[in-house]
Amino acid sequence: MTAVIETQALGKRYGHVTALTDCTLSIPEGRVVGLVGPNGAGKSTLLGLVCGLIAPSAGSIAVLGNPPAASAAQLARVGFVAQDAPIYGSLTVADHLRLGARLNPRWDAALAERRIRQRNLDPRQKAGRLSGGQRAQLALTIAAAKRADLLILDEPVAALDPLARRAFLQDLLDFVGELGVSVVLSSHLLGDLERVCDHLIVLASARVQLSGDVAQLLGEHQRLTGTLPGFDRLPAGTEIIHAEQNTMVVRTTTPIDGADRVDLEDLVLAYLTRAAGFDGAPMLAEAQR
Repeated sequence: MTAVIETQALGKRYGHVTALTDCTLSIPEGRVVGLVGPNGAGKSTLLGLVCGLIAPSAGSIAVLGNPPAASAAQLARVGFVAQDAPIYGSLTVADHLRLGARLNPRWDAALAERRIRQRNLDPRQKAGRLSGGQRAQLALTIAAAKRADLLILDEPVAALDPLARRAFLQDLLDFVGELGVSVVLSSHLLGDLERVCDHLIVLASARVQLSGDVAQLLGEHQRLTGTLPGFDRLPAGTEIIHAEQNTMVVRTTTPIDGADRVDLEDLVLAYLTRAAGFDGAPMLAEAQR
């Protein structure tokens, strides 16, 4: 299957600060990818590299089979919505659609106009007077009407209320179904990611901690709860991701009696906690005595 994003040992430095290092990914087409990590983990840097807004300091990256921003044709294949849903406050909704049509050779005017009607956006309304949810919907409409092959969304729902977030994410799924577009969605809101994403990337400390299809990753992880002396009898090859008190999250393809399934939040928090330096190693050593 063709990879929409392929990186090898990708890195980015700003002076003496490492924003991203040794990032190797292969993201298949047709996925809705959840990109998650704490502030400063490198999420925006990775998205900037994918969009061609910044150049790498090390390694390589291909987007849709080509270097990012290699040509006008390549730029037309990637849509981007930043966290603040950037729009021009002095322009009307209709002005934004006309601007989109002038700047994007693959512009789908019918799709844009249909979306504006469905979301009850007044074409005469100036964008600066729209609500946060309406601005996000306008930004998503413009990105979708660009008819890109890849949509990059950097925290697009961070400032929205729960109802506006739900509407935005449902529309995103509708676009995926209608247009066959691949999506990378950066968010701190794990519940939202669990609703819409089928592929996951966890970034922390400027490194990829975990990457893969969500269903497969959830199937490979289990949560054990009990007394620590029982934790030393794990199947061969089991990787302990995180342990605290009497709970442990492990990675193994072998079913463990009494273990529970993990959800996306369990999975992400286990890897983020390990990356922060709390890997449960002292507890494991105690359990194996």
